Amino acid sequence: MWVSHQDGKGDTTKSRRPFEYLIETLNDSSRKKFYNVPRLGGTKYGALPYSIRVLLEAAVRNCDGFLMKKEDVMNILDWKTKQSSVEVPFFPARVLLQDFTGIPAMVDFAAMREAVKILGGDPRRVHPARPTDLTVDHSLQIDFSKCAIQNAPNPGGGDLQKAGKLSPLRVQPKKLPCRGQTTCRGSCDSGEPGRNSGKLSSQIENTPILCPFHLQPVPEPETVLKNQEVEFGRNRERLQFFKWSSRVFKNVAVIPPGTGMAHQVNLEYLSRMVFEEDNLLFPDSVVGTDSHITMVNGLGILGWGVGGIETEAVMLGLPVSLTLPEVVGCELSGSSNPFVTSIDVVLGITKHLRQVGVAGKFVEFFGSGVSQLSIVDRTTIANMCPEYGAILSFFPVDNVTLKHLEHTGFDKAKLKSVETYLKAVKLFRHDQDNSGEPTYSQVIRIHLNSIVPSVSGPKRPQDRVAVTDMKRDFQACLNEKVGFKGFQIAAEKQKDYVCIRYEGSEYTLSHGSVVLAAVTSCTNNCNPSVMLAAGLLAKKAVDAGLHVKPYIRTSLSPGSGMVTHYLSSSGVLPYLSKLGFEIVGYGCSTCVGNTAPLPEAVLNAVKQGDLVTCGVLSGNKNFEGRLCDCVRANYLASPPLVVAYAIAGTVNIDFQTEPLGTDPTGRSIYLQDIWPSREEVHQMEEERVVLSMFKVLKEKMEMGNKRWNSLEAPDSVLFPWDLKSTYIRCPSFFDKLTKEPVALRPIENAHVLLYLGDSVTTDHISPAGSIARSSAAAKYLTNRGLTPREFNSYGARRGNDAVMTRGTFANIKLFNKFLGKPAPKTIHFPSGQTLDVFEAAELYQKDGVPLIILAGKKYGSGNSRDWAAKGPYLLGVKAVLAESYEKIHKDHLIGIGIVPLQFLPGENAESLGLSGRETFSLTFPEELSPGLTLSIKTSTGKVFSVIAAFENDVEVTLYRHGGLLNFVARKFS
Repeated sequence: MWVSHQDGKGDTTKSRRPFEYLIETLNDSSRKKFYNVPRLGGTKYGALPYSIRVLLEAAVRNCDGFLMKKEDVMNILDWKTKQSSVEVPFFPARVLLQDFTGIPAMVDFAAMREAVKILGGDPRRVHPARPTDLTVDHSLQIDFSKCAIQNAPNPGGGDLQKAGKLSPLRVQPKKLPCRGQTTCRGSCDSGEPGRNSGKLSSQIENTPILCPFHLQPVPEPETVLKNQEVEFGRNRERLQFFKWSSRVFKNVAVIPPGTGMAHQVNLEYLSRMVFEEDNLLFPDSVVGTDSHITMVNGLGILGWGVGGIETEAVMLGLPVSLTLPEVVGCELSGSSNPFVTSIDVVLGITKHLRQVGVAGKFVEFFGSGVSQLSIVDRTTIANMCPEYGAILSFFPVDNVTLKHLEHTGFDKAKLKSVETYLKAVKLFRHDQDNSGEPTYSQVIRIHLNSIVPSVSGPKRPQDRVAVTDMKRDFQACLNEKVGFKGFQIAAEKQKDYVCIRYEGSEYTLSHGSVVLAAVTSCTNNCNPSVMLAAGLLAKKAVDAGLHVKPYIRTSLSPGSGMVTHYLSSSGVLPYLSKLGFEIVGYGCSTCVGNTAPLPEAVLNAVKQGDLVTCGVLSGNKNFEGRLCDCVRANYLASPPLVVAYAIAGTVNIDFQTEPLGTDPTGRSIYLQDIWPSREEVHQMEEERVVLSMFKVLKEKMEMGNKRWNSLEAPDSVLFPWDLKSTYIRCPSFFDKLTKEPVALRPIENAHVLLYLGDSVTTDHISPAGSIARSSAAAKYLTNRGLTPREFNSYGARRGNDAVMTRGTFANIKLFNKFLGKPAPKTIHFPSGQTLDVFEAAELYQKDGVPLIILAGKKYGSGNSRDWAAKGPYLLGVKAVLAESYEKIHKDHLIGIGIVPLQFLPGENAESLGLSGRETFSLTFPEELSPGLTLSIKTSTGKVFSVIAAFENDVEVTLYRHGGLLNFVARKFS
């Protein structure tokens, strides 16, 4: 779908392309064509960073004089002088959605069809113009685990009988005798003679569990099947909506539950490396609704997360608009020591880049150290770029990339074509050609041998702590005042402990005790080296007689069946399971708050002793309160360190001088005694992480999912909304849509809904995790006839704007200066009542009172979440006034119709003497322009200036239309 800026209607034919003269035939037997962009730029092109070359190719190919102008192409070519000073459009090749952020996008598409029909347009014209993949990977919850199987699993949207109809698979006995194979120490059924050579594609669907000695299928873990069973029953309505979307919207493919995480499947299956359309080759690129999209840059594929609203625009054929970025060249040199894992490298680079300051920039890696990093190391590093503020971190394609693709079963003929094409357009990085390195905005140098094993926490991912300093740092945190690094525990109470009795044994809990340890589904599971290291460490620990205390809530949630495959085929999975790290399913679980409750004895002990207990996980987010309300200290660690801290049972330990435990003879066992060497890990990786596991995933993707295949869904042009549904609801964004935008109205006598400080994250704003029984969302669901067992999570209900609005600002860690303490509440000033944020906003809306939010620096940090903007909009928020913004969230505010205002440099609410109890008035000029200074007047008579934080004319246009959704809907009317 191409939309002209001149008439706003969809063109059935594309305008003549001004750069068609650059089209050539690839110099191989395929006769495929491509735009030979290097011919356009000459020496200028050779000096461009590789990531900018991808932007330039897309601009040349899509230049039509409307959405992409010739001036835009030349601006990108002149990147060296135009960086940070001009806006350029970018047309990604494809879109990737995950279900939590994808469902509101698809609901908006369905609602847009309704709106277009009401305005007299053809709703069938509303569909994605670019290939769109939606991965259902966030609905999994840990209803069952090895530690505790819930007595009554939460059925959510359906009962277990209904779930059974959707899910023909049944739990089978976990252990079957090995017939005639005396050397098999695993659980397998080798069956008849000759079956050992059977194909892996015969494995049970969803999870390729293999006997480590015979590589034969064995039954699914009981917990996996049970969790998947409940997942399908609980989320029936959402899954039916997704299936309807895949049927009626062109270019939409849905990857069903149980397959893997969006970013993992993106790496393993969805990535094309080079696209081919109508015999024309061009680089693969992707944007999507998840911060983990950046992981694919480790493969040399340009991609980043832009949130739901911008993603919907790309799905409709519109470009992403971005300031032509600075590109920081990061030179890696040297090699890391044997005890450093890729997560250590990630955290080291993260801290370094945060200190340098790369916010809003591209980072591109080069140097001799790059060639020493495997693809999985690169993707892990690229995945963390949102944590140091960069738009993306790019590793150009090189020989390591090609070797990886070859080992993963990439079609050989296509791989040769990919190599030929990328070299022809100079998108291939040569290891020895140091003289041909691009020109960068800035070059920083990191020596890999300077990086030491580290963890991150206790409350933020950027707070890196060397493992050797962990005990000292944790004790310092106990002493520090309450803040990002402090808990302010009185000195006389720091050695307090509480005895508990659990499963017939006595245990002691104290400050630093680990109560939750999770090898989670994001960031690290895609890296075989760290996962195998965790498995080998578990094996050595079990062999040494070590164990994990049973009250610690442990879990293993792989990013895909591929991870299960190599953990199982390498023989380490039984040892992980014996330590409590049993596979619980595939999807986001612990790191988004979807963990089973801690044992009652632990909860009581934590409350009784006011203990600072700890969670340790191998994810990339650890904001306070994210994992579990009662776990105050949360650390990020590599998978082997997660296992090590679980065995130790505390983070208050010095691994160098203190043992993890003792063996049956009483001998002390230290971490260095069971830590696997790099040679051991690499040998196992070479022997077990083989071509077969990638073949299995591809076969599994192509075969589909039995539960998904048997699911019934409508195929009507318009979605048949069920008014009784509490999962899927037609949103109100288009209720007042007119064919033409109305003039901007002033914001008059607006009250402050919330007065917030620095670093307010999208976790604080957007609903996530479980729905508290006392919340406004819970009251709504209760009034709809649901019991608390049926509430499910906010993520699962993102398709219901009524639930999401009530859950906005409902985070218990939200610190509202009006109250002086963390709480999801605020003051309704006309009445003086302290109410839930939604209830206060509802009273303001009934009286027709507009609302604003006061905030400090970095408002909207963290994951890109469109509901962090949609929720405030539906609460009646007209503007946010902050010292600074996270760019993605600021874009979301504009995209939904909220004006982002910024204090003048050096000013803030406190310096201006604002209490937040005043009312605020703001008038817009007829000609609104980027960066315009506006004047605000308060009810106390104070007048001060602020900046309208629009970066370009596109953002101004979107705001004038009342947001992106209204703008796009008008184009179809």
